[in-house]
Amino acid sequence: MVSEKKYPMTVSGKKKLEEELEFLKTVKRKEVVERIKIARSYGDLSENSEYDSAKEDQAFVEGKISSLESMIRNAVIITEDELNNDEVQLGKTVTFKELPDGDEETYTIVGSAEANPIEGLISNDSPIAKGLLGRSKGDEVKIITPGGEMSVVIVEIK
Repeated sequence: MVSEKKYPMTVSGKKKLEEELEFLKTVKRKEVVERIKIARSYGDLSENSEYDSAKEDQAFVEGKISSLESMIRNAVIITEDELNNDEVQLGKTVTFKELPDGDEETYTIVGSAEANPIEGLISNDSPIAKGLLGRSKGDEVKIITPGGEMSVVIVEIK
């Protein structure tokens, strides 16, 4: 038997996924069903773009629901007491300075299920996180990204 993928995440990350799942099941699903009903009333389904669009949305919503249910079911919660403040780990917020110009960046390393780079949450599978994981404050690290190699020094871990 193939074991399902585990999704490491914080308690707040799991809560966000549960809220999104609830919204999709209680609001979005009903909206799409209503759109399908209305589109059916227009007649011939073979040439009904409204119906086709609503069915595509339904497939998307149902796929997202299934995906979220799997992530929640296979969540592995990262707790604060498991974390070591001396080392970059999943769930930690890391500030590093790019070398040589000194631009500082801060990211929290989370599981892929709750990653959102715009909010400063990067996946543990990302090149930056992979380069930082297991390192300590003061370490100089070379990170290989799709845009090329970058060197950083870790300024703070919390």
